[in-house]
Amino acid sequence: KPLGKSRAFQEVLKLAEQVAPTESTVLIQGESGTGKEVIARYIHELSARADGGFFSLNCGALPESLLESELFGHVKGSFTGAVRDKQGLFAAARGGTFFLDEIGEMSPATQVKLLRVLQEREAIPVGGTEPIPVDVRVVAATNRDLEDDIKRGRFRTDLYYRLNVIAIHLPPLRDRRDDIQILWEEFLSRIAKERDEQPKALAEDAKGALLAYDWPGNVRELENALERAVVLSKATTIDLAALPDKLTERRVEPLVAERPHANPTLDVIERAYITWVLQSEGGNKTRAAEVLGIDPSTLYRKLSRYEGGVPE
Repeated sequence: KPLGKSRAFQEVLKLAEQVAPTESTVLIQGESGTGKEVIARYIHELSARADGGFFSLNCGALPESLLESELFGHVKGSFTGAVRDKQGLFAAARGGTFFLDEIGEMSPATQVKLLRVLQEREAIPVGGTEPIPVDVRVVAATNRDLEDDIKRGRFRTDLYYRLNVIAIHLPPLRDRRDDIQILWEEFLSRIAKERDEQPKALAEDAKGALLAYDWPGNVRELENALERAVVLSKATTIDLAALPDKLTERRVEPLVAERPHANPTLDVIERAYITWVLQSEGGNKTRAAEVLGIDPSTLYRKLSRYEGGVPE
């Protein structure tokens, strides 16, 4: 079962468990590295098709011609290099689940053919004329905003609604921090098993860094960081130095930033700057006015406006 106790992730699992016994098409949306294929496999294992195969294909990993051949198959002589008939994955996955990852990377021409497969439940191989029956449960995934792609003409509306029968939104790891410890314990155990050694422990400062980091690469980035740390740590405990530098860099917060609390007003910033220049010039208002590039009378007027003024 996918690991996670956070409320957001538990809601994802609950929905996956509800839709698994059905034949409905599922669209899993989430950032890269959030574990979309893990959820797709979980749906497959809980479905009536669990005894069938689980087939997966990354739609963004192949050029259009090869992608169509992988999906629908091809007949001998349909293109250069097609020296024999080839069965497509839609045919090979009969009775099972077909996971189409990064569906948003599919070209418009291939989208049309996929739509026909979903509507007609049959696929025509590249260069062929005879349709082949399709009996698969389709689970698709994307890290793109498909509704935005529809507006921009990059993704077909009709295909989107065919795929988006059941929508599952996977939260990023930064929104499920309660799960980070569960995940690091699982990954350290798994890595140790692969290396045939005892699991390594994390030092307290290393734990703090893992919990504080925002994980833009999500679960995949966490797993990679831990594998690196295990390899670099000769001792039984992983210290902070073994973690990637970006996890331990101190972030400097700018004076003006997009953040929940209010940014300082221009008056506050101006007063702070004038006070700093005045102190740097030893309280000499004439020299401070020169540094500030304003007339001394303007500086006096500003100082008198500030509550209590600035001491001589």
